[in-house]
Amino acid sequence: MPDFRVTAISSLQAELSVPGDKSVSHRAAILGGLSNGTCAIRNFLPSEDCLNTLNAMAALGARHEVLASLTGYGPTELVIHGRSMRLAAPAAPIDCGNSGTGMRLLAGLLAAQPFDSELFGDASLSSRPMGRITQPLAEMGASIETLGAKPGCAPLRIHGARLRPIRYEMPVASAQVKSAILLAGLFTDGETTVTQPAETRDHTERMFASFGMSVRRDGNAISLTGGQIPQACDFTVPGDISSAAFWLVAAAALPGSLLRVRDVGLNPTRTAILNVLSRMGAHIHEALHSSSGEPIGHLEIQGANLTGTTLKPAEIPNLIDEIPVIAVAAALASGTTEIRNARELRVKETDRITTAVNNLRAMGAEIEEFDDGMAIHGGRQLHGADLDSFGDHRIAMAFAIAGLFASGETVIRNTDCVNTSYPGFSHHLRAVMAHATDPSAFTLPTDPQP
Repeated sequence: MPDFRVTAISSLQAELSVPGDKSVSHRAAILGGLSNGTCAIRNFLPSEDCLNTLNAMAALGARHEVLASLTGYGPTELVIHGRSMRLAAPAAPIDCGNSGTGMRLLAGLLAAQPFDSELFGDASLSSRPMGRITQPLAEMGASIETLGAKPGCAPLRIHGARLRPIRYEMPVASAQVKSAILLAGLFTDGETTVTQPAETRDHTERMFASFGMSVRRDGNAISLTGGQIPQACDFTVPGDISSAAFWLVAAAALPGSLLRVRDVGLNPTRTAILNVLSRMGAHIHEALHSSSGEPIGHLEIQGANLTGTTLKPAEIPNLIDEIPVIAVAAALASGTTEIRNARELRVKETDRITTAVNNLRAMGAEIEEFDDGMAIHGGRQLHGADLDSFGDHRIAMAFAIAGLFASGETVIRNTDCVNTSYPGFSHHLRAVMAHATDPSAFTLPTDPQP
């Protein structure tokens, strides 16, 4: 499906599972590769971003075997053979594709190695700022050259060095920066502490614990002692709530709908989307069934006539990926929704503030753009439009959801980018537009490996 062609739906009565969590899959590939043995990883996300990180670890000597794959995409079950923290020098520069998470986490890891390496990515990734990691890593003793056409941008040439532990106060809340520093801190002698200005995703800390390592938290300060080796373990990646968010918004905005999402991650640093939709009037029920490491459970959401809300400043760091689809929900709600303190959106795969504003206006929404966000005056009937994703997966999917509520046909161009986070989205989109109710219609095809 090179373009998404979307028409309105009249009902949504469905049960589905979304692919594995992108943030967790990146970290599973890295920690499995650093571990002291063999790790079985289940429900790995076979997106382009996560496959690039998996292949990066293979280039560093951590080989893997595939047990099952999502047809047409890549492994969902695999075994990773860890290197006990002793990585090998890569034979060539490492391709991170479109993944800021992969590049930033790998930079923290590679800064501490006894060899030089280089990380590069596509045009979008090469335009995104890397100074937020190169600065603290330099304080630890790393030497990283930014070779991009724009100052402070990738490619990154990393001259491995013996690092020292630091205490670092992040000027901007970022789970990627926190994780890069903590990964580098594993290779130091002493305690590394990162203090975040607001709570961010805590997948790295939780996964360190799952892999048998000790992490200490005191308020917003996270500390670990270097020299720990991840203990090999088997790990199940939860479904990605950021992927589920698209269907949660579709169900929330359609009165009379009922959607069940199975086996999705319910990490409290990721569930702010549920709080926002509840404030807007959706009825949501959570049922946790596993709390070892990453909380996993089922969600049930019933649609309603939504009303606008104001996103709280403290929510923004943990909502940053969901804001494009929240903007769509706001356009479908009555009243005004205000989103501020989200300037970070301007340095994502696209400038997501301007892209979301322009696409919503093209569909007939009334919206104001601010330097750090937007105000959406909801309640207008959306109409179909010919829209560009500009190569941004979350923009592509958010406006596919908008098309489900618009008169006429909505066409979203350049949708191959969706594979960076949600392989199988087009399959689920077709099932929703067909008003499918049988869970089997949403099952993505897999191939067991011989």
